[in-house]
Amino acid sequence: MSMSAVDVITTKRDGGRLSDAQIDWALAAYTAGDVADEQMAALAMAILLNGMDAAEIARWTQAMIDSGDTLSFGDIGRPLVDKHSTGGVGDKVTLPLAPLVAACGAAVPQLSGRGLGHTGGTLDKLESIPGWRASLTLEEIAAQLADVGAVICATTPTLAPADRKLYALRDVTGTVESIPLIASSIMSKKIAEGTSGLVLDVKVGSGAFMKTPQRARELAETMVRLGCDHGLATAALLTDMSVPLGRAVGNALEVAESVEVLRGGGPADVVELTVALAREMLALGGITGVDPAEVLASGAAYPVWEAMIAAQGGDPSAPLPVAAHVETVTADRSGTFAADALAVGVAAWRLGAGRARKEDAVQAGAGVLLLTDPGAPVEAGQPLLELHTDTPGAVAGARAALDTGVRVLGEPAGRPPLLLGAVQR
Repeated sequence: MSMSAVDVITTKRDGGRLSDAQIDWALAAYTAGDVADEQMAALAMAILLNGMDAAEIARWTQAMIDSGDTLSFGDIGRPLVDKHSTGGVGDKVTLPLAPLVAACGAAVPQLSGRGLGHTGGTLDKLESIPGWRASLTLEEIAAQLADVGAVICATTPTLAPADRKLYALRDVTGTVESIPLIASSIMSKKIAEGTSGLVLDVKVGSGAFMKTPQRARELAETMVRLGCDHGLATAALLTDMSVPLGRAVGNALEVAESVEVLRGGGPADVVELTVALAREMLALGGITGVDPAEVLASGAAYPVWEAMIAAQGGDPSAPLPVAAHVETVTADRSGTFAADALAVGVAAWRLGAGRARKEDAVQAGAGVLLLTDPGAPVEAGQPLLELHTDTPGAVAGARAALDTGVRVLGEPAGRPPLLLGAVQR
């Protein structure tokens, strides 16, 4: 049966359902370069506007898996469990979570990415550690999983290459927000990784892709269904991203905060989310009789962190980079501190912690450090946060971003709950 990109586009443009053959052909041809970017962009926009049913999403996901390799780490003597976050401001949870779950007896192959826009990337954070490298071979990943129990690294080039092309295209064509495309992008890579369990952290709020609980739940349910239907035990937590997670937003700043958590301290919200996700991961891995809260509080996960960083060439004891310029923002009156996640994220991005294009460099020491918790009472003149950057000229833009969402309220305001719900199957 001959296929045409225009026929596939018009089928979805007119509200029709794509056949399995159309989906298989379109993604294989796009990966091979036989479907042009502008044609796939048109199809992605048609999908965003008209949606996909469950069967279409499942087939689209499978076609992206089939575009590359499926990984196998062999028998490493531990259950393999993974976690994925849809991204947020100050979301450094992967850093303490992977060694914590490993310290509890599972193995965590965390294939991660770099940041774009106001949401920081896990690899950008870790690359602020002197010597640490993100790129590993499959053999190195498997050996580190068996030896240390945790690895955080860049995805392999042969994993879902159709998604790699399509992800970059969606970013520049206004089609990032499509739930079918988000779900299939995430799950194609996670299913191809070959783990036995996956916990999803689906963020909700101003600093997340999903701004409303309804949209976040729809995305979570779609991804959980995709994972379970592909034989991957999958569960999801819906978590708040209306305020930053923790106090540090930026690469080296977030590493330092993660180390505090691994040593038994750190901000209460980072600890709460790390423990909640660890419990879900251990349950999917069939590990019982161990309390991740106790393990984290004891500091027992910190040696696993040291081993994980050292195995990838990093020096866990080396000083982290610091910004050349630090500016403090103070309260203009007494009241309650309010910090909107998006405003803080954009400020950190403008200070150099993030990138506008994938090829841009990031500043390891740049970011925003909150000096008090959102919802806390403050006095006039009290320091609220610090702006860290190597480029002082960026401070004005960061302050302008903060003006839209960081302020002192005249009345008490509580912080929203962190855990908003769960999706299981």
